[in-house]
Amino acid sequence: MKVEPECASCILYRAVAEATEATTNPALRFRAMTELLRLLNKEFRPSAVPADLGTKRDRLIKRITGNIDPYKRSKRISNEKALKILPYARKLVEEGYAQQDRFKKACLCAIVGNIMEFDIPSHKFSFNGLKKTFREAGKDLAIDDTAKAYELVKKANTILYLTDNAGEIVFDTLLVEQMENMGLKVIVAVKGGPIINDATLEDAESSGISKVADKVITTGTDTVGFTPNELSKEFFEVYNSADIIFAKGMGYAETLTEHKLKKPHFLLFRTKCNPVANFFFVAKEKNVAKLMP
Repeated sequence: MKVEPECASCILYRAVAEATEATTNPALRFRAMTELLRLLNKEFRPSAVPADLGTKRDRLIKRITGNIDPYKRSKRISNEKALKILPYARKLVEEGYAQQDRFKKACLCAIVGNIMEFDIPSHKFSFNGLKKTFREAGKDLAIDDTAKAYELVKKANTILYLTDNAGEIVFDTLLVEQMENMGLKVIVAVKGGPIINDATLEDAESSGISKVADKVITTGTDTVGFTPNELSKEFFEVYNSADIIFAKGMGYAETLTEHKLKKPHFLLFRTKCNPVANFFFVAKEKNVAKLMP
């Protein structure tokens, strides 16, 4: 997926918010924005991928401010809030009578968890009413390939599950549990270092997913999406041996669509901005369960 003009405002908006979280020094904030504008002047072109520019933005802010994890506090709070809602979400999943019903409901809960994202101009998220959001937003899928994915999962042995945000990862445990119950080996991959509010090993532990999955690894890097030249050897060994890849969030959706995929990839995300919604031909703030290629 390539950038749209609207992406520029999002990149800058998030940069201001992140720089504010990263440092109280106004000079460092100003320097971060100045250097980001230089970077965008050089690299913001129709061939650019939004998630790749997001990675460069975050690395720039971390380098200038010296704060390697500006969203650390927000991530901790997200996990804590999500854990309080988890029993309610688990009840929704367990209402499914058949295994396929529970699989679909777990997919929906994982996708609804993807709303836990900060500093996107057109997407407003609040912890208040999160339970209500699960009840209302989890009713439908704008793209529903869950039945196709379920048939592939039934025949699979190993799943690689790529996580997205902190907080959201708590609800990913429900889908991982369902696949474990089906006799599958599920390996979860978190980011190799802090990037926006994405989950890292610390979040895998606090969310409880490390107790559910067969194994937790990292991507070996701190990129927003799927960046092959930066991913670790260990990650690629698992990636190449997995039968199906589950990929959470817009960052993976934006980048995996740039590659010729040789095995099934199941994208699970919420369309939190117009460019992503436009690419997948759905409205904004919709749930997507897209099987690729």
